[in-house]
Amino acid sequence: MLSKLFPRRRQERIAAELYVKLVEQARSPAFFSACGVPDTLDGRFEALALHAFLVFHRLKREAPPAPDFAQVLFDHMFADMDLSLREIGVTDFSIAKKVKAMGRGFYGRIVAYDRGLGAEDPEALESALRRNLYGTAEPAAGQVRAVAAYLRREVAGLAEQPAAGFLAGDVRFGPAPEMVEAA
Repeated sequence: MLSKLFPRRRQERIAAELYVKLVEQARSPAFFSACGVPDTLDGRFEALALHAFLVFHRLKREAPPAPDFAQVLFDHMFADMDLSLREIGVTDFSIAKKVKAMGRGFYGRIVAYDRGLGAEDPEALESALRRNLYGTAEPAAGQVRAVAAYLRREVAGLAEQPAAGFLAGDVRFGPAPEMVEAA
């Protein structure tokens, strides 16, 4: 029945449109300059994962067809990562292993960011961001706080956007933090 109301091909097209918006927001230069996210392959994956988390976090509480759409979006995201790895020359033999590791890592980030958002101590979210978004880089305390505040603001902002908008490919993010306090 769902397939008649919301055909898979249409979901795939809409998911692709939404994914482009996620990528555009994740590539906002301020994340890499003001916020100190490493401008590397890993850093770009982390910025994308952060923004995908925001959309999945928003959709997870919605009734059908939101869960089906979230799965289509997830599938599109990882198909794009597979293609991106191929384009940079990763061998066919290791792509499946790398994409599977990225998927596990993404699920880990979902858990960490969910826990961080739900924790009473604001340091919990900052710690999750430090471990994941920044990896081995050493961000300034103000940079981590700015991204944590951005994440909280975006969770609230996306919660106010109607679920139907997401299912139509519409997501509106606020601006990335441009100015970051030193400490």
